[in-house]
Amino acid sequence: MIQFIINILLGALVGWLAGYLMKSNGSFLRNIILGLVAGVIGGFVGGSFGTIIGFAIDVAVACLLIFLARKIFK
Repeated sequence: MIQFIINILLGALVGWLAGYLMKSNGSFLRNIILGLVAGVIGGFVGGSFGTIIGFAIDVAVACLLIFLARKIFK
């Protein structure tokens, strides 16, 4: 249960950081949701790389998702 809460908080942090890096005009909630999705995707892709590299992969995936969301919903 605690790991689940930590994952939610890290996903929110990833979403916020990606939104900041991408200068996203989207809502804070959308960035958090994209961060959570990126955390799941990044966990499959970079789960064996460790904490710091895994976090960087999650942020990169979230940036990619924000980029794609801009293109799709523009």
